[in-house]
Amino acid sequence: MQNLSEIPVNATSEKIFSVIIKVCVVVLLFSIFLSCIVVMLYIFASNRQFLDSSRYILFAFMLINDTVQLLFSVLLFFLYMGQVKFALIYCFPLLFVSNATFQNTPLILATMSLERYVAIIYPLQCPPAWRSDRIWIIILSLWFLSCFSIIIEYSIGQHNSTVNIFLTPVVCRSAVVNSSPIQTLFKTVVNILCFAAVAVIILFTYVKILLETRKLRQDRTSVSKAMNTVLLHGFQLLLCMLAFTIPITESLILLYANQLLEHIPFLNFIFFILIPRFLSPLIYGFRDQSFRSYIGKIFLCCSNRGKPSIRSLMKNNFFAP
Repeated sequence: MQNLSEIPVNATSEKIFSVIIKVCVVVLLFSIFLSCIVVMLYIFASNRQFLDSSRYILFAFMLINDTVQLLFSVLLFFLYMGQVKFALIYCFPLLFVSNATFQNTPLILATMSLERYVAIIYPLQCPPAWRSDRIWIIILSLWFLSCFSIIIEYSIGQHNSTVNIFLTPVVCRSAVVNSSPIQTLFKTVVNILCFAAVAVIILFTYVKILLETRKLRQDRTSVSKAMNTVLLHGFQLLLCMLAFTIPITESLILLYANQLLEHIPFLNFIFFILIPRFLSPLIYGFRDQSFRSYIGKIFLCCSNRGKPSIRSLMKNNFFAP
């Protein structure tokens, strides 16, 4: 009888230990990501040349968007891991921001590709909407499109009469809000159309820039960089689309490894949500020569501050007792 009573205790302790390890891994990765983003945003805000460039303004917007998306995703992940329950009315804002920022990322990538296209095709006469002092209009339009689709998605769902949105405690996740088949269909169609349109825009801008290189005899270096940038946006789009492979990976894990059943949400969150959003802005930021040079200067200054100067060492040794 004593051994039987110890089994649930051991199982509970192992489960708690597993949750603690998962939380620590997520916190560590998110802290590293947040530190890099803070450095990049500091560089952007402290240098006038970045503030006057539409390209870097869109990049900073992408950094902020991905940071907010990861912040809310991590918060929802912690709530799910702890099985924290609260009223549905408090769950809606968390899921709304998380889904809107997720939907916003491919739109930002398409806009950044179009900005490179405009900069190459119209180097001397940039359209007014793409100037640095008016780019905020495009940014607000992207937010409007993302939020509008999420509002429609939540509005067309059928309310469950057994669930009181003000009193009934639930675990906050998308399946609770998107429980209606029409909502699932609408979300699938919107995601497919959105990512297909973004893919077409990225391909269009790359082909147009490629054709433009045959006409230009000067400044081929900037054109080549623009082509590589558009290709990078296509790679970033592929990273974003990894989130749609979650149902496939869940089916494969259930088919070949049933013992990993309780770890499926954690593995999906790490490999298909956290790491792709972690890599996407960092690759773009560290690839940019201007950002990379400023990042190197910041780390160099930090390392020099941590090392005592030769003069101070000589002074300390001279006056040492």
